[in-house]
Amino acid sequence: ELQRILEPLNIHVVSADLPEVEETGTTFEENAALKARSACVATGLPSVADDSGLEVDALGGAPGVYSARYAGENATDRERIEKLLGELLSVQAKDRTARFVSAVCCAFPDGSELMVRGTCEGMIAHEPRGEDGFGYDPVFLVGDKTFAELTGAEKDAVSHRGVALRKLAEELRKRGEGQ
Repeated sequence: ELQRILEPLNIHVVSADLPEVEETGTTFEENAALKARSACVATGLPSVADDSGLEVDALGGAPGVYSARYAGENATDRERIEKLLGELLSVQAKDRTARFVSAVCCAFPDGSELMVRGTCEGMIAHEPRGEDGFGYDPVFLVGDKTFAELTGAEKDAVSHRGVALRKLAEELRKRGEGQ
């Protein structure tokens, strides 16, 4: 996804095997910045990192930045979904509003940073549907389909990460990166 969006700017995306960064931030932006800064220091190159998660209004924004650890450190996607659906058992369909959030940070060797946020509004289904995707995709409804029922192209067009990466590409264009 990152490569597809940044390639037209002549920016070559490279993955790197980097040390794990402890996500101690209380916001998606703080965690994305921690990871991007760490990668920039380790590589000496501009580095992009994202922190994403699911916010459910009926749960006061939970699981939020704890989305990956919502059902415990080593829980599976299925266990996280089961916990989420269990907590929403008594919540009516109209009140199951939620959003996926992605904060993307680009840290530069000169110490400057770009930060963008993308969101995708949706609802939480009553049961998992679909075979594609990962995480909470089988219960996150956009229109009448879950993320796990969308094709890759359909998901890219509306996803929180896609929105954030398109914003990042625009900010990089303004900055003159990749020209």
